[in-house]
Amino acid sequence: MSVQALKDRIYALLPRIEAGAAARERDRQLPHEAVRALAQAGLFTLRVPEAAGGPGASVRDVIEVLLAVASVDSNTAQALRPGLAFLEGLLTGAEDDADSERDRWFARYLDGAVLGNAGWEVGGANGAISARIVRQGDHYRVTGSKYYSTGALYADWISVVALDEDDQPRSFVLPRDRQGLVLLDDFDAMGQRLTASGTTRLDEVIVYPDEIRARTVQEGTRTIVTPFLQLFLATVQAGIARNALNDAVRFARDHARPIKHSSASRSVDDPYVELSVGEIAARAYAAEAVVLRAADTIDRAWAAGQAPALVEQAAVEVAQAQFMAADSALKAAERLFDVGGASTTSRQHNLDRHWRNARTVTNHNPRDWKAAAVGAWALKGTPPPTSGLF
Repeated sequence: MSVQALKDRIYALLPRIEAGAAARERDRQLPHEAVRALAQAGLFTLRVPEAAGGPGASVRDVIEVLLAVASVDSNTAQALRPGLAFLEGLLTGAEDDADSERDRWFARYLDGAVLGNAGWEVGGANGAISARIVRQGDHYRVTGSKYYSTGALYADWISVVALDEDDQPRSFVLPRDRQGLVLLDDFDAMGQRLTASGTTRLDEVIVYPDEIRARTVQEGTRTIVTPFLQLFLATVQAGIARNALNDAVRFARDHARPIKHSSASRSVDDPYVELSVGEIAARAYAAEAVVLRAADTIDRAWAAGQAPALVEQAAVEVAQAQFMAADSALKAAERLFDVGGASTTSRQHNLDRHWRNARTVTNHNPRDWKAAAVGAWALKGTPPPTSGLF
């Protein structure tokens, strides 16, 4: 299937995903059907190479699709992050024999598999790991607790990280139904409530040797996957801004009425409503533009064989895109309430979800760090940090 044909098949699902999205978010109804439908349509296969049976799409193609999904349901979009990022990681590895990890996962994705994450923990320094994996004869056992397990409740497979006996991080992927693997729907953030980013418990879970992944990225080195991960969040923000615009237009057309002293008889003719919607439109346009430009930068780094200088450039451009997309989404979501009066705050409409969602995504990575890193790079040529946040 061509890239465009696959994108069209995914886009055809969006009206169904959009229907009831506001009510799902308000009533905490997890979008299992939406995630599964996107996987079955082939969304996770976009970047699978043509030689492996996929369409071989670019990063920009993925970002365009993700933006479209986020513009109808940002929760569903963010839940896709672990699966798409995992595939980017596979693409950075070397091509091995037919039984390689790449080939196994390409086949699983082509079959509609969904992957979730269980890497981050609470209680220690950001990024600290306390989960433990120990050898027991011909297998391993892992014990610990994870939080921010994005997408795990929708997944067939869960990617996990734990420390071994030498205090080295080991990454492995477990089937969802493995005994002792417990997934909880306890995510309590004010926004992005349906990303299934709650607790994963690992109660003496068996891990087999072929489930442990080879470590391909050394500490202190930069990889092209991390800019992709960060651009993913910026794209969710851009989708939120576009969703706020769509809701602003609908509300002004279908619900709002002019204030008593307005010169207009319809809200759509009120110059200040026009101004509000125009500003929201401009911010949504800006957010979309910066994420697509950053996607092109990542594609150039791929085309140049992940040349370090271009990977660094991509990290800087993505940081700028994140800063602007977050600012645009937050202001667009706040401005939405100026297209109508008190009725815009009704729980029936749930318009506050856009600001709550944008604020929650923004808090993944402090914007001031992004701006400061870009400033240091522009002023002194200081490379951005090599952590997973850049």
